[in-house]
Amino acid sequence: MPTYNFRNIETGEEFEIFMSIHDLDKYKQDHPNLQQFHNKFPGVVGDAGIRDKRPDGWKDVLKSIKKANYGSTIET
Repeated sequence: MPTYNFRNIETGEEFEIFMSIHDLDKYKQDHPNLQQFHNKFPGVVGDAGIRDKRPDGWKDVLKSIKKANYGSTIET
């Protein structure tokens, strides 16, 4: 089941809730004081200005994928 992040607009409190996507819209309607937000995990795939945190050998993996898939647009 997915995890959704919410922030209370009045208090600034942030928390996670586990629920189905089916229940998400109803939850947001029932709680107008909450704002959904998305966490971002910096540096996973070369975010601008953030040190690249890809594991050693990752470029080799990308090169082999590109070689095996003619016309691939993967940047190595």
